[in-house]
Amino acid sequence: MLDYKRFEQILVDSLELKREPVAIAFREMPVEGVSKFEGSEPSSCSYWRLAAEGKTFYTVPSDHYNCAVGSHTHNIPLPPERQQELSDTIGFMTGIGYIRMEDIAQIPQLKFQPRVIIYAPLGETPVDPDVVLLSGRAGRLMLALEAAIRAGVASAAATLGRPTCMAIPAAMASGAVASAGCVGNRVYTGLTDDELYMSVPGSALPQVIQALETILAANVELLGYHRARRQALASE
Repeated sequence: MLDYKRFEQILVDSLELKREPVAIAFREMPVEGVSKFEGSEPSSCSYWRLAAEGKTFYTVPSDHYNCAVGSHTHNIPLPPERQQELSDTIGFMTGIGYIRMEDIAQIPQLKFQPRVIIYAPLGETPVDPDVVLLSGRAGRLMLALEAAIRAGVASAAATLGRPTCMAIPAAMASGAVASAGCVGNRVYTGLTDDELYMSVPGSALPQVIQALETILAANVELLGYHRARRQALASE
């Protein structure tokens, strides 16, 4: 495997991340040495919080049933006795004006039904991740997005809205993408108002890391350049 511990250190240091980057991998069966999640969580994105706190584990489809929206984006069918929950949730959200019915068809969804989902801090991932999830301040994650653009691995849709969990299938299908973070995600993960996400395909991470050094140096130069221009040209 690649040196994910080194990748994590580079990302944490250069982007000033307060949370560990999260590695997410979809597999057909559990991996030796990785424990199954035990307990209950209200949302699929709640597992991001646990992994960012340093936990390594895997979930199975039933662990996601409490989140009708997360189950939808992860292409996890709800059991017959709970299938109404997705319609109820969508009905509630459309009823209060949060989404429109025509928005539903535009929400990215995994192209397969996952059997096992492995979550881990990036530096401790037991397998090559399918997606690496970063969370941090907007001004710092901008640098990661610029690195992805420079590396040619960014999605054409630069930033996504709600639901936040659609950033996972979107990145896997189209490339690195930023996500503004919806209100539900912020409640379940503790993401603050000045933070957002970036979702990077695992296979593209080395290119992003390589491009990041150039982007960091360029932004230092640009910071001085723009400050000088403002001082010279602003008349307010």
